[in-house]
Amino acid sequence: MSSPFADLTPDTVMNAVESLGYCCDARIYPLNSYENRVYQVGIEESRPLIAKFYRPQIWSSAQIREEHAWTMQLAEADVEVVAPICIANETLFHCAGFDFALYTKSPGSAVSLDDDNHLFALGQAVGRLHQEPARLFTQRNSLNPVENSHESRDFLLTGPFLPQSLHASYRKLTDGLIAEIKNAFETVNYELRPLHGDFHAGNVLWDSGPVIVDFDDAHNGPAVQDLWMLLSGDQR
Repeated sequence: MSSPFADLTPDTVMNAVESLGYCCDARIYPLNSYENRVYQVGIEESRPLIAKFYRPQIWSSAQIREEHAWTMQLAEADVEVVAPICIANETLFHCAGFDFALYTKSPGSAVSLDDDNHLFALGQAVGRLHQEPARLFTQRNSLNPVENSHESRDFLLTGPFLPQSLHASYRKLTDGLIAEIKNAFETVNYELRPLHGDFHAGNVLWDSGPVIVDFDDAHNGPAVQDLWMLLSGDQR
């Protein structure tokens, strides 16, 4: 199969950015991204921009715009997030078959999870993100531990991933695990709310404080979803 980004050449990246009125200086630097393709693009006589090209058929335009709208709402409330650039009341653009968005380049270094001051500031940042009033997403998914567990288990059982000899034992093991997950969630009272959804250290820049980036996986769920990926080390 050909890559969904096979046609995303440097010329395509520059044409996309210049279609919005910018003048590229031909300096393109790829940045880390699992699903999408993200580039730092040099701009003549100005600061570089960050161009994010969305992997086709992963998110609908409505889902992307809903994420953009929430991120912009957070930014307007002075929550430290990197929101997309809005041009003529639009944040999602199209070029050569690709959906893309532009962002200002935000300086920062890696957050230190072994620094108590960084951890405290991270807690404050997540708290502010969760306290900002917001309606539940209507275009994006809601986290359902039991349904999501069944989907993941069935994906492995119906694909060419496990030897047939392991299917019965894997099914028995996961039946028990999913039952325990169901019982655990039934003992906890929580409300669904909009979440970042992928809140780990790689999605935080440190610039005198945490700056949250990459809201691709935003969805509805319990607030703790935005905490557990930061947990490590001892009980404290």
